[in-house]
Amino acid sequence: MSVRPIKNEADYDAALAEIDRLMGAAAGSVESDELEVLVTLVEACEAVHWPIEAPDPVSVFG
Repeated sequence: MSVRPIKNEADYDAALAEIDRLMGAAAGSVESDELEVLVTLVEACEAVHWPIEAPDPVSVFG
């Protein structure tokens, strides 16, 4: 497994490409474990750099 921290946009793009390659990996395989770790890293990166704020309830239900 060659998973590394996501430190910049190139790392982010590489992680997304690797996720795409690993999609469909057999459950329980080394590849599915790597996929799970990469998805977790990408989600954490996105939460820090591109957070999705909760909408204003008035604008949603108003």
